[in-house]
Amino acid sequence: MGRHDTYFFCLSILLLHNTLTNVDALACNWGTQASHPIPPNIVVKLLRDNGFNKVKLFEADPGALRALGKSGIQVMVGIPNDLLATMASTVTAAELWVQQNVSQYISKYGTDIRHVAVGNEPFLKTYKDRFVHSTYPALQNVQAALVKAGLGRKVKVTVPLNADVYESGDGLPSSGDFRSDIKTLMVSIVRFLADSVSPITFNIYPFLSLNADPNFPREYAFFPGGGGGGAKPVVDGSISYTNVFDANFDTLVSALEKNGFDANKVEIIVGEVGWPTDGDVNATPAMAQRFNQGLLNRIVKGQGTPRRKTAPEVYIFSLVDEDVKSVDPGKFERHWGIFSYDGAVKYPLSLGNGRQLVPAKGVRYQAREWCVLSPQAAAGNNGGAWTSSADYACQLADCTSLGPGSSCAALDPAANASYAFNMYFQKMDHRRGSCVFDNLGFVTKVDPSRGSCRFPIEIDTSRHETLHPPPRSSGAMEMKWRTVAAAAAAMVAGWVVFN
Repeated sequence: MGRHDTYFFCLSILLLHNTLTNVDALACNWGTQASHPIPPNIVVKLLRDNGFNKVKLFEADPGALRALGKSGIQVMVGIPNDLLATMASTVTAAELWVQQNVSQYISKYGTDIRHVAVGNEPFLKTYKDRFVHSTYPALQNVQAALVKAGLGRKVKVTVPLNADVYESGDGLPSSGDFRSDIKTLMVSIVRFLADSVSPITFNIYPFLSLNADPNFPREYAFFPGGGGGGAKPVVDGSISYTNVFDANFDTLVSALEKNGFDANKVEIIVGEVGWPTDGDVNATPAMAQRFNQGLLNRIVKGQGTPRRKTAPEVYIFSLVDEDVKSVDPGKFERHWGIFSYDGAVKYPLSLGNGRQLVPAKGVRYQAREWCVLSPQAAAGNNGGAWTSSADYACQLADCTSLGPGSSCAALDPAANASYAFNMYFQKMDHRRGSCVFDNLGFVTKVDPSRGSCRFPIEIDTSRHETLHPPPRSSGAMEMKWRTVAAAAAAMVAGWVVFN
C-alpha cells in the first residue's frame, strides 16, 4: 500500500528468529509525512530502544539517513514513483542518484543501507499503467549503478508491490497467478531479482480486505488465538486457511510456482502490514493491538505459511502517525502508527524476550495551551458560525479523528468545533491570530480531552533539529537529488481471500 510515501513508512515489523543465537530483530516503516515530525535523532533512539534493527524509508531523506548513521540499524531506502521515469531514462541518472543518496551516506555517515526500493506499489490498478513501462528499466539501471559504485554485493534492489499484482480466479490460494495484464513483466522482474540475489517485496493488508467488503468475515482478518472466536476456515484441497494473511501470501506462492520459481528459494519480504487505530469503525487501538500482537507472536515462533514454511521478513506499517498523508482511501491513512505522532505508545505490544514497547524520550512540546470554542460563543448556540469556522480549520489541519467510527465521534457540535479549532491552532504553532475564528476561539490552559478523544499539543519543532521532506526535483542531471515521499497509494477495493 502506498501511503508514501507515510510514509518515511513506520510500522513494519521484521522479526528474524534465530534459534542458535536467540536474536530477535524488528523492522518497521518510518514515514515522515507529518506537519511536526519527531526529530530524526529521537526517532532513531526510539527505534533502538524498542529493538528495531531494520527500517524502511520511502525516500532518501537527508535528516533520517544522517541520524541512522552508525546506529546499528539496517536501512531500506526508497525511490518515489515520480522518479521512476528519470531512473529508467539513463543509467547516468541512476548513478547520480546512487552517489547522492546511497554511497554518500555509507561512506560519510556510516549509514548501513542494505536495500534500495525502486518505486512503491507502481503497478496498482488505480495508477492506470502510469509506471508499467518505467519500473523494470529503472530497476535494472539502479542495480547497474550500485554495481558500478562497488555496492552490488552489499546493497540489493527490490520493488515493493501491492498484493493486487497477483490474483485467484476462484478465491483459493492454490489458484493464484500473476495478474494477466502484467504477468510477463512480473516474471521478468522476479527472475531479474533472483539472478541478482535480491528479494521480492509485497505489501499485504488484511485491514483493507475487511474494510473494503461488508461481507468479509471479520475473524478471518485476524490470526487465530488472539482472543476472538476464530474464523470459519477456507478449505483449499488439504489445507485449511484460518486467516487472510496466510491465504494472501500463499496466493503469491502459487503465482511464483506456476511461473517456474521455487517459492522456498526466492527471498520474500513483506514490506508493509499493519492495522490503523483511528478514522474508521474498524480502526481502533484494540483491533490494532490484536492484529499486530498476533503477527509478532507468529514471527517470534518463526512461523511460515501452509505452502511456505520459511517465515518471511516482515516490516510493520507503521512506526508513527502522519497527519499530512493523503486520506485516500480513508481517514485511517493518517493513523497506522504503533506510536502516536509524538512517539507515545498507543497500546501495549510484547516484542519477544520480555520486551514491551517504550515511548520516545526527549520530545519537546509547545506550551500547554489549547484553542477551544469560547464559553460565550457556546452559550450563544450559533451552530452555523461554529460549523463554518470548524470547516475552515479542518481544511488546513488534521480532523480525521472526528466523524463516525473515529475516536472523537462522541463529541457534541460545540466540542467538535473546539477540536477543529485546536488542531488548526496546534498546526500553526500557537501563532498570534490562530485562535480567533471570528471571535469564536478562546485559549485555555485546561486540557479539553475527554474519553477516547485526545486534544493534542504539537511538537515544538523550533526547539529541535527538524526533518523536512525535501522538495521534488525532476532534473535527471542535477548535481543534487532532492526527493519526497510518493503520493499515498489508493488501495484497491473488492479484495476477498487473496488480499
